[in-house]
This record gives sequence, C-alpha cells and structure tokens, in this order.
Amino acid sequence: MAAGCITTCTLSPHSPSSVTHTPSSVIIKSFNLKFQQNEKTATHGRYRASLIMNPESFEVGRLIGSYGFMNVTSYDTSPQLQDVGGLKFQDVREGDVQIRSLFCRLYEGRVAQGPRKGTPIIFKVYPGKQIGGLEADMMASNELKSHAFLQSCSQSISKNIQILLGGFETKTGEQWLAFRNDGKYSAADYAKASSEKLSKNRAFGEQKSWNPFEEESNIKRKRFFIIKLLQGVLSGLAYMHDNERLHQSLGPSSVVLNTMVDKDAAYLVPRLRDLAFSVDIRFSSLEENAYGLSEGLWRRARSSGAYTTMEKRAFGIADDIYGAGLLFATLAFIPFCEAGIVDSLSLQRLLETTFKLDLAATREYCLADDRFLDAVKFLDSGDGAGWELLQMMLNPDFRNRPIAEAVLKHSFQQPLPCRAPSLVET
Repeated sequence: MAAGCITTCTLSPHSPSSVTHTPSSVIIKSFNLKFQQNEKTATHGRYRASLIMNPESFEVGRLIGSYGFMNVTSYDTSPQLQDVGGLKFQDVREGDVQIRSLFCRLYEGRVAQGPRKGTPIIFKVYPGKQIGGLEADMMASNELKSHAFLQSCSQSISKNIQILLGGFETKTGEQWLAFRNDGKYSAADYAKASSEKLSKNRAFGEQKSWNPFEEESNIKRKRFFIIKLLQGVLSGLAYMHDNERLHQSLGPSSVVLNTMVDKDAAYLVPRLRDLAFSVDIRFSSLEENAYGLSEGLWRRARSSGAYTTMEKRAFGIADDIYGAGLLFATLAFIPFCEAGIVDSLSLQRLLETTFKLDLAATREYCLADDRFLDAVKFLDSGDGAGWELLQMMLNPDFRNRPIAEAVLKHSFQQPLPCRAPSLVET
C-alpha cells in the first residue's frame, strides 16, 4: 500500500455550542479543481457543477481532531529481533527508515446556503505548501479529483464510499475538503473500543451478568458486525476497481462507520475515505503517469515482475486486496483480544516477517496462546473459511489474489444463522 494512516480524534476544547464562519484571519478563495485534458467530459462537468466550491456556502465549527498520513519511502531490510506485547518479530532499525508524515486537521461544519443547506459536514484540512510542501497539494488535489470522478461514474453512487460535497482553498494555501458527515468513527476506533470493552468485562471476573448466554450472544453480535463491516469495505473497493480506481491507503482508519454498537449491525454502513493516494488505472493513465504519488506502487510492481500495462493494472488491484486482507486480519484479532495484547502494526509484522504469510502456521501459533482463542474461533467459522479467505487475500504472489467481487462471494462473507441481525439484547 502507498501509505499508512494514523488517526488522532481527541475532542477539541473549543466550545461546541455554536457553529461559526471561518475565522476572519483566514482569507479564503475558491478551490481550483483541475481535471486533466482527457478527463474533461460532459459527465465530469455536470458533477463539478454540483460540487460546492464557494467558501461562503460553508460554516465551520469546532476542531474535532487531527488525521495523519505516514508514507514509508525507504528502509534497510537488515532485520533485528523485536518483542512487542509478547509477539516476537523481525524489525528494521529505526535509523534506517525514512518516513514522510503529513497531518490534516478535522473540523465539524455544515452547508450554510443553497439546496443542501443544513447538511452536516466534516472538513478535512490539508496544510499549505509552506508546511506540507508540494506533496500536500498533490494529495488534496488527488483526493478531490478521485471523489469527483467516482461520484460521476454512474447513476448510482456507491453507498460504501464517503461523499464529497465540495471544497475551497485559503490564501495561505490550506485546502479544505468538505465531506458529508455520515459518521465520526472509524474501524480503528471500533477495534480499540471493542478490545477495551472486552478487557473491562473480563476484569470483573465473577461479577458478570447472571445470564450465562450473554457472553456468547455478545460474541455472535460482534462476529456479525465485523462481517458486515468487511462486506461494506469490499463493496466500496469493488466499486472503485470497476471504475478504474485504486484506493492505495486502505486500513482501519480509512473506513468511516455510522455506529460502533454491535447490536446495531443491521444499520451499519461502512464507507471508504482517504483517497489521497488513489490511482487512476485506466490504460491511458497507466501509460502516462509513472511518477508522483503512485511512484512507489509502480516500483513495487516492477520488483514483483509486473512490467506491461496489463500486469501493472493487475498488480495495483491485487495490492489493494492485500491491504484489505491486512484490514481483515486487524478486525479478526484486535476486537477479540484484550487491550494491549496486539495492535495492527505488530500483527502485520507477525504475519509478514515471522510467518512469511503462512496462515496455517499463524493459526497454530495463535491456537497455543489463550489470549488469541476467540480470534481463532472467529476465523475457524465455516470449517476454517476465515483462515482460507485471509490466506487468499494475503497470497505472496499477487497473481493469485482474488478480486473484490470474489472475496464478497466467499463462504465466510455469506450470512449464517449465527450472524443474523435478529439477535437482540438478553
């Protein structure tokens, strides 16, 4: 994947009681959306006209957090044995890693005028060139153009991709993207909250509820919630791939949720966000754009033996599936483990470095550790269908990974009686 994402969504101390206009100290101007010459079609024109590009049409509320992108540009592969949370893996030396990071601010807001007046929004603010450099401008522009393209591809927009409403640029170069507020939570938030809740419940020991079936019901609800979450992610990814776009930054923080309550899984709508590293894989673009934000992707493609345009396109799609596989692994483990047992980074290193993507060996290792038993049981569902699917998505050979539609049709993704949303609180 092109980048990893870090989310810090601690609430701002600013008063939430009112929504105000952008501070007067910030001078704003229209966001200059530039499509490439071969993208200037009537369809794009219609959608661009529907975007709100006038900053006076927005009201900006409180700062609600920050959002970071981390791009590992190069590293020394000389390994060192590390032990994190009881999980041993090989790691590169910190001094040999070159990491570029960029942080965006998040604000609440709403549309102030026009037919969408009152619509709640989340602003994602990219820093200006003086702070974020040229890369910040490239990421903001790419994210805006990717959303605009996807939202103009067909009559029906995927419900599993975040909706862009518009944006503007300040005189200082900050670029504000306005997204419809369909949820402030992420899959990373869900995994963390679920893990912490599990730790809290187990800390009570014998003081659990008198109902002996409550814990089993909670696990069933959690399983269904995660399956529903994964289905939404893969549906959004399938829509992107069908419309010749890669995500390239897929992770737990890149999935917006409208609820984190397991018993509300029937109403869950996961949405993909963070399209700053999205890549156009139309053949004309593959022949022209080998540099910029996608340079790392095509370098990895060449190192994997993908040289022709067709091979590069296949590699890009498979790379997204690999990212979805790592997301699947995160959601299969962290919510079923107590807090602090494992995190997404140590889990990825365990899979990639210690077990070399051998999921059978990973299962044996986890089966011997009581802390991972609930995660193993989850993946064991359907005669080991979860492990089978995870192995397919993380196949070391990109040519053997399934496409998103095939993942959606896998038996592990199909609704089973034990995952039915009709489960109610006991």
